[in-house]
Amino acid sequence: MTDRPIRLPNADHPISIAPASGRVAVRVGEVVIADSAAALTLCEARYPPVHYIPRGDVDMAQLEPSAHHTYCPYKGEASYFSVPLLGEKAANAVWSYEAPHDAMKAIEGYLAFYADRFSIEVV
Repeated sequence: MTDRPIRLPNADHPISIAPASGRVAVRVGEVVIADSAAALTLCEARYPPVHYIPRGDVDMAQLEPSAHHTYCPYKGEASYFSVPLLGEKAANAVWSYEAPHDAMKAIEGYLAFYADRFSIEVV
């Protein structure tokens, strides 16, 4: 097994996690997949902000676990879920860090949704 690098956020690659500025709702058409007043917003380097939603605020019946995994040296290994309601965009549309690196523990067990596949509103 290959050792994977672990990196800490720094001035060259900043990462911040803060409570979302309002209630975050995730929809596919009229179907609400997630609705949370306890979401977190993760801002990483020059990437667009990502909302992470507590698992308890997500309709897990709409998600199917995927065998897909990716690795981020800053956050750790991500597990993915597919969302059949999305049709051809269903595969690996949602991700979660079940055991993130220590610096990212705040997002442990939270779920994130690809913004180009869902309607995500902050109100």
